[in-house]
Amino acid sequence: MTAKKTYHGRAPAAFALIVAGVAFLSTPAAAQRSGAEPFKIGVILALTGAGAGLGIPERSGALLAEKIINSKGGVNGTPIQLVIEDDGSNPDGAISKANSLIHREKVSALIGSSQTASTVAIGGLTDPLKMPQVALSGLGPAIERDRKCVLHVAPSQALNAKAILEYASSIGAKKLGALYDSGYGTVVYNELRKLSDAYGIAFVATEKFEISATDTTTQAAKIRAAQPDAIVVVGVTGVPIRSLRQLQMKQTIIAANGLASYETVKSMGDAADNVVFPEFLVGEDPLPHQAEFVKLFHKEYGRFPKILEAVGWDAVHVILAAFKKADVGANNEKVCEAIRSTFKGDMTDYDFSADDLNGIKLSNIVYSKLVAGQFTRLPFQAKEK
Repeated sequence: MTAKKTYHGRAPAAFALIVAGVAFLSTPAAAQRSGAEPFKIGVILALTGAGAGLGIPERSGALLAEKIINSKGGVNGTPIQLVIEDDGSNPDGAISKANSLIHREKVSALIGSSQTASTVAIGGLTDPLKMPQVALSGLGPAIERDRKCVLHVAPSQALNAKAILEYASSIGAKKLGALYDSGYGTVVYNELRKLSDAYGIAFVATEKFEISATDTTTQAAKIRAAQPDAIVVVGVTGVPIRSLRQLQMKQTIIAANGLASYETVKSMGDAADNVVFPEFLVGEDPLPHQAEFVKLFHKEYGRFPKILEAVGWDAVHVILAAFKKADVGANNEKVCEAIRSTFKGDMTDYDFSADDLNGIKLSNIVYSKLVAGQFTRLPFQAKEK
């Protein structure tokens, strides 16, 4: 199996044969569990490798959700159990873990993964089975629009791009530089290019780097030479931001929400200040509907949550709501039907029947700026067009 094939969601022939022979998917999910056994949900995250900055905080949010849900009686009286696996930030690893969770652990639903390529790869297994999959990455390649049981609790990459361009336009930036990684960064950048003309913005310098890169000085130097008004950074590590600041670039940096975590900020060091994020949750200054989640998280971990912890939390609750509506004994198709509706999350409000499979609106996004290493909510608010 090659990474290219799994990225496009085509399960190898061996997996197709295994899938074809799985009888439990045509029977109620409860048939795989005896009376008092917990309700199993598979979770695949990038806990090691280049995407660990995403997966580790997502795990924290999911585990807190498991604890709180079970303290309230689980799903219709049955405790839930998260079976968490690490895909190593690799699509092939994601397929292997998904196959094990589905066929060996007999999970009733899947959460994951942290990165776009792994999410698409897992969808190649869950979609033919109509198994509910709640992805922690935003809608990426076009193939995902056809996977109606693969839903997303992170914003689509098109929405990420709009949010970035809205802020760039608000500060009068006409010329942008962009540093983006070879994973989800490439998808977001493609959306940025599609939309930039409508905002009267031109990209004067663009540089791609590998997800695992530890030095992007060469790419940053090319951005500096073009003298953009502002710089967009899309990735999962603080490396490109450090590179830009080390070259004494003072322009506003607008970073996609994948970088909005305290772990990543810590890795940026002094370079973190004055970076702007279109995101959803500022733990130090939460919106009213987020306050209870922030309180619970801070009590559990002694720190504030960010978007990544929130998507892990919301993903578990989305599955809980679907099975409460359809019943724990419902088959996959009924659960998928139940999940394709509106849901009020703690990160934001969703409409999983929408074309982008989550219905998050531009007006739901909040903007923050790093000040002395802390996220500070900005007054700017993007408006629906």
